[in-house]
Amino acid sequence: MSENKNQVNIELPEEIAEGTYSNLAIISHSHAEFVIDFIRLMPNVPKAKVKARIIVTPEHAKRMLKALKDNIKKYEAQFGVIDEPEPQIPPMNFNTPTAQA
Repeated sequence: MSENKNQVNIELPEEIAEGTYSNLAIISHSHAEFVIDFIRLMPNVPKAKVKARIIVTPEHAKRMLKALKDNIKKYEAQFGVIDEPEPQIPPMNFNTPTAQA
């Protein structure tokens, strides 16, 4: 039995597998890296928290872009075109009462 030296075993810990919801991403870059901050905005809460920060090389950012385009194409072929409403700039209003701490 030959072993595939290019195979990578990927472990997905349970706490990561649950995922983290984000409804805003802010992307910045330098000559050496792209920084993607995933943020969760809550209705009527003036402060939003970064829930995850991912830092990748420019080459990997470009591969991610290609993979996202491919997945969106497949998604739309299966489920229909994704609507692109005008982006809402925070604060977002979901017509809910103002949150209080």
